[in-house]
Amino acid sequence: MIRFSLNCDDGHVFEGWFSSNADFDGQVERSLVQCPECGSPHVSKSLMAPAVASASRPSEKTALAMSPQQKEAMAKLKELVRTLKASSEDVGERFPEEARKIHYGEAEARGIFGRASTEDARSLLDEGISVAPLPDFSDDAN
Repeated sequence: MIRFSLNCDDGHVFEGWFSSNADFDGQVERSLVQCPECGSPHVSKSLMAPAVASASRPSEKTALAMSPQQKEAMAKLKELVRTLKASSEDVGERFPEEARKIHYGEAEARGIFGRASTEDARSLLDEGISVAPLPDFSDDAN
């Protein structure tokens, strides 16, 4: 069985269980899937991440799956991110605005990091503002 996150054309969100993608498609074509809130038969799947079992710490099997070179590269990457963040200002959600201010000379030049949507990041790049994503190595997750 597959659980899908579904939504209707009125924006209501709900879940449904189906034996396969084809089963879902067939039931939707025959108007058998309806929104439980408004009864609309115009239903589609919402974007959702696959359900994958995980733990807060990698298992021994996962840790052993990395080669020594991969472990070393990962340690170097984590250290690089720590160094970059330690020498930069966290501007949070204001990242796109602050990056523009720095680029256009409206704010002092300094290293910053924060959060930006994919659309905002593309817009910054289109303006000639150099930005790059940083991987998140939360202490509790790694």
